[in-house]
Amino acid sequence: MEFKEVEAKSILNPCGIPGIDYVINPYIGCRFACKYCYASFMGRFVGKTIYDWGEYVYAKVNAPELLNKEIKKLKNKGRGKEIFLSSVTDPYQQSEAKYKLTRQCLEILAEYGFEGVVSILTKSNMVTRDIDVFKKLKNVVVGLTVTSTDDKISHYFEKNAPAVSVRLKALKTLNENKIKTYAFIGPLLPHFVAQTDELEKLFKALAETGTKDIFIEHLNLAKYIRNRLSVEMKGEDKEVLEKFYSSQSKSYRQELEEKIKKLIKKYKMHLLLDMVIFHKEFQERHPHGQKNPKPF
Repeated sequence: MEFKEVEAKSILNPCGIPGIDYVINPYIGCRFACKYCYASFMGRFVGKTIYDWGEYVYAKVNAPELLNKEIKKLKNKGRGKEIFLSSVTDPYQQSEAKYKLTRQCLEILAEYGFEGVVSILTKSNMVTRDIDVFKKLKNVVVGLTVTSTDDKISHYFEKNAPAVSVRLKALKTLNENKIKTYAFIGPLLPHFVAQTDELEKLFKALAETGTKDIFIEHLNLAKYIRNRLSVEMKGEDKEVLEKFYSSQSKSYRQELEEKIKKLIKKYKMHLLLDMVIFHKEFQERHPHGQKNPKPF
């Protein structure tokens, strides 16, 4: 594992994700090392390959100082804008416990009186540490990625991330503290078509946390992700691999989406964007989205 402190050139960067104006990535790389992560492409900016993902983390130690300067350039205190933490790293990975870069950035936004939306997405229950800061922000929404209810499955695909059981507890804690939340079911793991009961377990567990809003995304098997998965899942049962590859077919996605619609209705949830995202089609609909934002 390689870790080092670095200084960024900027921290509040324009974001190409539809609906999001700016992104803050306090770290380069991510120790959670999820097998399917699209952000593995970030390695090329720091002399790493997609296969190194999860084995390096660089902390942008001057992030708070930069944000304190850059946030003041926004007009009208950022009213009508959305800032996202984070697009190509997890803002609450293990290094955050020591460096508190995410927390410091949030405190700066609160002290500045940022009037836009602050959106957070993480796989870590560490996010509950900052509930006190969330309550100082005018408009904050916190998302937890939850792809299964089985800790063994989450550990397999999301190697160093906190177990899904503690993520679900974190969602419940956030909701109990009146923090606006959402769950990100992304990617939809391929076994859900064959095991519908597993998909229902996931919706039921999310509903029990008090979470109403959900984003859902199909597995993104871009060539570089597929290449990395072939290495990460080497020696895995061929049937499992076939399920991964079949997840890209339209028939598979339609079958799965029909089941999802029924579960959303049953558990009285709200599907954000009114669609299950399929990366390739989503990019075609939003061609001006920045596919590969630079890390610094």
